[in-house]
Amino acid sequence: MSCLVLLCLLPLALGQNIVQNGNMETMDHWNCWNIHCELTTDHHSGQHGIKATGRNHYYEGPSQTLNGLKANGRYKVEGWIKLLNDQAGHLGQNVELEVSVDLNTGKTTYIAVASHPLARTSDGWIHLTGDFNAPAEGIKSSTVYYQGPSPSVNFVVDSVSVTPLVANTHWRAESDATIERMRKSDMNFHVTTSGGISDSQVEIDVIQTKKSFAFGTVVDCKEYLNGDQRYINFLNKHFNWGVTGNALKWDLMEPQKGQIDYDTGINAVKKLRSNGIKVRAHNIVWSVDQFVPWWVKPLRGQTLKDTVKHRIQDIVGRTKNLVEHWDVDNENLHGFWFQNTLNDRDYNLEIFRIAHQAGPNVKMFLNDYSVVSSGGMTGAYRDQAIRFKNANVGLGGVGAQCHFGDNVEPDPTLIKEHLDTIGQAGVPIWITELDVTNSDEHKRADWYETALRAFYGHPAVGGVMFWGFWSERHWRGDAAAMVSGNEFRLNAAGQRFLDLTEKTWMTNETHKLSQSGKNFKVRGFHGDYTIKVKVNGKEVTSLAQSFTLGKSAHTVNLRVHH
Repeated sequence: MSCLVLLCLLPLALGQNIVQNGNMETMDHWNCWNIHCELTTDHHSGQHGIKATGRNHYYEGPSQTLNGLKANGRYKVEGWIKLLNDQAGHLGQNVELEVSVDLNTGKTTYIAVASHPLARTSDGWIHLTGDFNAPAEGIKSSTVYYQGPSPSVNFVVDSVSVTPLVANTHWRAESDATIERMRKSDMNFHVTTSGGISDSQVEIDVIQTKKSFAFGTVVDCKEYLNGDQRYINFLNKHFNWGVTGNALKWDLMEPQKGQIDYDTGINAVKKLRSNGIKVRAHNIVWSVDQFVPWWVKPLRGQTLKDTVKHRIQDIVGRTKNLVEHWDVDNENLHGFWFQNTLNDRDYNLEIFRIAHQAGPNVKMFLNDYSVVSSGGMTGAYRDQAIRFKNANVGLGGVGAQCHFGDNVEPDPTLIKEHLDTIGQAGVPIWITELDVTNSDEHKRADWYETALRAFYGHPAVGGVMFWGFWSERHWRGDAAAMVSGNEFRLNAAGQRFLDLTEKTWMTNETHKLSQSGKNFKVRGFHGDYTIKVKVNGKEVTSLAQSFTLGKSAHTVNLRVHH
């Protein structure tokens, strides 16, 4: 065990930086096509940085041809940037490190390896960090460069590195060690016998009846309320959390101003709760333009603020005693409609503040994509979470959507890297919208298992929500499903999910006193337990006990007598 614990403390193995003169103490190896670059004493580290001015396009910035980028290699990328002026009429700039790869086939692939939205001069030095998998095809040449800000914005850059990330071959052992340490506790049994009962006659069954860890799914609320009974039964039996799919989204709840469908979402939430399922509500507002209700779009100024405030207070007020979580301002790394329209970069904090005040006991979440399933926005998400935490607006956690790309196998090395990065914010991480796609259900089963082990075996993760399980109600169809077709067939991916969550990660043991002795320890997964005592193979029902095992050890005293 001790060596496994040691493994958990090892940082990820990084190779040699393939950027030359990454510290930018001179201009050597840096190219500035069509723009003006100069060495400046404005720096993040060392003595100098490189200042870029005279740009004509957003994609122009200091660049370098990389030597030794390997096909299919994993790379971690870091760099620093500082804006020297803001652009009138704009809340901020998108700044990013990009890698372009020219393939032997003649194609060019562009990879946004590290992005940071809404950057301003007031942010000072911004740390861009991300990672990527190089294309699998033959690579002719590759370039790393800064890009993003409007041409009118000048900036200084410093300290760039592109370093190979060595695959973590020990990830399964590390994951298992974390699961053993974080997801289980001790049950200490003390048994006394009397009335001539011998140890060989007594058996103790330790049966876990329910898991504490959250394994949930998105819920098609209409289907769940009065649809296919097989769907309803499967959900009730195999998940302990549910996420309201579309039913509570503003644009779908209130398609016309004042015409609000509360019933579908709220009745589904009540039905979930009556079946012992906890609820994540999704979402209060959505910052991406196309999901803002059409009738809200013409609103401006105080009218818009009042309308948003009413939406937040209304829906949170009606659900605050029914749900555990709310996704508050969905995908706010990718959309800024409310902030832009009100010309207030901090309006997203105000949205959170109002939500938290309306439901102080509900955990309020950020929720975004490309933060764990890929690495381009991971550093920006950490920074956003830190900003919300420091602003004291009631941030309860961050959601990582985890829609893995089409036919993209989850990479446990990168998943851990991303979770570690976001974890630096010190708030709980929930996997909120998990799916993988592969038309081969056995490969899909392996891929889901890899993702689940990487998530359950990471100390910062508090729960895992699938974004559907039945092909007929899954936005990505059968290639992502665990239950297939109108025949409602549990496929290999679904069977793997059940094997992990209901067998591998559940505790069910029988102890014979003649073997274990009268004082013994069981290390069990957190959750609800029933203890049964049998004498000569027959249960003594009066001695049964039930309890919930949490983070601290639990003592079970049993007095066995005739």
